[in-house]
Amino acid sequence: MPLIEPGKKAPAFALKDQHGNTHRLVDYAGRSVIVYFYPKDDTPGCTKESCDFQSCLPTIKPRSTAVLGISILDEKSKAKFADKYGLTFPLLADADHAVADKYGVWRKKSRYGRSYMGIVRTTYLIGPDGKVIERWDNVKVDGHAEAVAAALS
Repeated sequence: MPLIEPGKKAPAFALKDQHGNTHRLVDYAGRSVIVYFYPKDDTPGCTKESCDFQSCLPTIKPRSTAVLGISILDEKSKAKFADKYGLTFPLLADADHAVADKYGVWRKKSRYGRSYMGIVRTTYLIGPDGKVIERWDNVKVDGHAEAVAAALS
């Protein structure tokens, strides 16, 4: 599926977090939501990105904005990852990559000459009306969380 363009409605989803609680996009109606897709729990880039979003929470939360991280693997993996790095926001388990598909971030990737399917690091800022405000593609981790937080003002 293609990436969701700014101005378009963000696809609905319902995924469990690291505590087994279900989060639906509709639950956040009336608030902005940062949804960042990351490839895999507890890998160097994903750890840095998640910890950077955690560090930005003091500037994000006063704007009534929620942060949701989404990747493959199950809730147990998310719980271990969150506990290890003190991540306090929901990390959502998209084990079958259905939500990543809907958002256009489950794509063919290549590494060391090998092709495979995986999540391409992408962030969506979704407005209180459920429409995409901004999208960051092929995210480079350094400075990304700060740039997303800055886009809220």
